[in-house]
Amino acid sequence: MKDKLQRLEKLKKQALQGGGPNKIKAQHAKGKLTARERLNALLDPDSFEEFGMLVTHRSTHFGLDKQKFPGDGVVTGYGTINGRPVYVFSQDFTVLGGSLAEAHAQKICRIMDMALESGIPIIGLNDSGGARIQEGVVSLGGYADIFYRNTLASGIIPQISLVLGPCAGGAVYSPAITDFILMAEGTSYMFVTGPNVVKAVTHEEVSSEDLGGAATHASRSGVAHFTCEDEAALMRTARRLLSYVPASCHEKPPFRPYLTPDDHLRPRLDGLIPVHSAQPYDMREVIMEVVDPLSFLEVHQQYAENILVGFARIGGHAVGIVANQPAHLAGVLDIKASIKGARFVRFCDCFNIPLVVFEDVPGFLPGTDQEWNGIITHGAKLLYAFCEATVPRITVITRKAYGGAYDVMNSKHIGADLNFAWPSAEIAVMGAKGAAEIIFKKEISESPDPESTWRQKEAEYAELFANPYSAAERGYVDEVIPPRLTRLKILRGLEMLQTKRKEPPRRKHGNIPL
Repeated sequence: MKDKLQRLEKLKKQALQGGGPNKIKAQHAKGKLTARERLNALLDPDSFEEFGMLVTHRSTHFGLDKQKFPGDGVVTGYGTINGRPVYVFSQDFTVLGGSLAEAHAQKICRIMDMALESGIPIIGLNDSGGARIQEGVVSLGGYADIFYRNTLASGIIPQISLVLGPCAGGAVYSPAITDFILMAEGTSYMFVTGPNVVKAVTHEEVSSEDLGGAATHASRSGVAHFTCEDEAALMRTARRLLSYVPASCHEKPPFRPYLTPDDHLRPRLDGLIPVHSAQPYDMREVIMEVVDPLSFLEVHQQYAENILVGFARIGGHAVGIVANQPAHLAGVLDIKASIKGARFVRFCDCFNIPLVVFEDVPGFLPGTDQEWNGIITHGAKLLYAFCEATVPRITVITRKAYGGAYDVMNSKHIGADLNFAWPSAEIAVMGAKGAAEIIFKKEISESPDPESTWRQKEAEYAELFANPYSAAERGYVDEVIPPRLTRLKILRGLEMLQTKRKEPPRRKHGNIPL
């Protein structure tokens, strides 16, 4: 038995070394952690249990029979984050560049199957050079097996992807199907085709960073939901993100008791809205006043900044926040904002996370660029997402709620449970200035003093429609509230709606406009 135990220890030691000391040194030189170091940073101490440590590939082509490493370039298993179980896989770039092939893919697929069957989140730590060319189509098949499982698990268990190195070709599609993508700045890249292929095909000169770095995907493409300055910060963000979501669609999100349960009045909100409706203000200030201190985790912070989305807690209840941002493009809805909002709303609905909407929207962004690029279809995505959501939904109209954007931003007409408005709310088809110009066009043009008449008619329209009371009279707004009561009203609404049950019509699935 002693000899057998020594053999086992030797194999385990070999597996723990990955590609060897030189490869590990090269990994550290790039500012990157090894696969196992990453798991130690992500998971609770001493909680990781590994599966498949001694798995090796069975290939013999192109000298692979002489390049066998226990684990085959990926570490798989389960552990806990803040005491809650998760399944994980961590690709090891020190072993054959973390390349994916048959045995490597089978290890990941097994973990994904177990996660789905157990109703437990799965987190993938991606650091791979792509498909293992020496294994040919088997590698491509391995990717497809993973994509299929990503799709099966979608909406059932949370799936989180951490991109910690190069991610090219087929390797980008698994993260793209998952719920959230986190990228490390300066060391992680995602692209379907790399800079060399781009240059050969289109003759464009572009660096890996500009083509598919963290900054590019956080601000331009919207592929990355979070970016951090290093891998340690990325692990902390992943741990925090998981604290807002349930283990599966069959559970409610985690509740954390609020330490000062009677502290709900927020007098500062009474003075946040500018006197003139054309003046901007930062909606984050409203959010921070309403939610529990330090609880707001913003998603897609650098992308489509005219809309804010993220997780927070109100009285300990986890919620999803969707808010127009008047400080950027006046909070108008455009293509990117619609896509960003729709994706987030659908995630929250999948995992029973109530939605709280702060509305100050002047409408949809006009222009040929928006129309030619499909604002109609993309705007409908946000509308569709809110319409199909069955979780508790609460809206607070702080100022503008104009036109079709009023309908789209979780109005009572599309199924919101509670709709509140501040006295500063303006709920109308359009702003008073534009409305007066259209309605009283003839009267203004024939007036001896058109400017004065225009201002008079504008004031008349504003008095009649640019307020929350017409909507309140018809029940479209449940209550007009002093801003200071916003947190209290939302909290009571969330507690009242905890037992809400709403089943969608029986069907295979809807056909969201894509």
